[in-house]
Amino acid sequence: MHTPAGTGTRSRPRRTWPAVLLTGLALWAATVAVTLVTANATLVPTVILLGSFLVPVTFVTWAYEHRQGENATAELLFRAFLVGGVLGVLGASLLESYLLRQSPFVYLGVGLIEEGVKAAALVFVARHTARATMRDGMVLGAAVGFGFAAFESAGYAMNAMLTERGLDLAALVQTEIVRGLLTPVGHGLWTAVLGGVLFAASGGHWRITVRVLLTYLGVSLLHGLWDSVHGLSALVALVLTGRPWQVQALELGRVPEILPYQASLILGLDIAGMVAVAALGTAWLASLVRMAAR
Repeated sequence: MHTPAGTGTRSRPRRTWPAVLLTGLALWAATVAVTLVTANATLVPTVILLGSFLVPVTFVTWAYEHRQGENATAELLFRAFLVGGVLGVLGASLLESYLLRQSPFVYLGVGLIEEGVKAAALVFVARHTARATMRDGMVLGAAVGFGFAAFESAGYAMNAMLTERGLDLAALVQTEIVRGLLTPVGHGLWTAVLGGVLFAASGGHWRITVRVLLTYLGVSLLHGLWDSVHGLSALVALVLTGRPWQVQALELGRVPEILPYQASLILGLDIAGMVAVAALGTAWLASLVRMAAR
């Protein structure tokens, strides 16, 4: 039966993000296997780069294909991911080395610095955007955050690999798997929230409103809680189940030896804490998405 022009069923656009994820995962696994079999150290950078960039690049591809940003072109997304990510990592490294000292609030300081430099990098990348909407802010903010996460993960993977015994491929792979699984509810999520609120308040002119400041403090607090989950879990476990000698060591400012049953409790508290922080950030972003839709 002939279908009149303009009345046929429009085919859905082909989505490439699943291919990006599956192809990248297959290449990373193959590179790990060949590196393990041949002990060829020249393949290690490939393992690090593929593992660190796979999930961030996949999520940026997904955002672009779903056209979540009205004015976020492919070129602008690329700049946000690459330029914004690198500027964020460099700015955070400089500020943290000069401003942070060991204290109970060090992770809150990390959150304030890293969310601040990512926001500054986002504004720099998008400074020539004539029309700025909340959706653009969320998508470009996520791109900056994922770029930051990719370069940061590469650094963590390399640090995990370098041990006194030489190259530890197992530690590298474990670090990349854990960070890859947690990346979607980390840097990309927090910067997407802050970017959406910042762009909504700007309207083409960058303004720091009370809502922007409160959002900045809020995502910095989520960031700080995320980084301090393990320490808080250990403290709670020792308070609930600690032996007298462990409590005494804590009072003297020393870290006591953790007993096996306490290690299991700490692991459970770690998971519960990360789930809670991730749920708060996801719910916050979802509320902004609904607001942007209206």
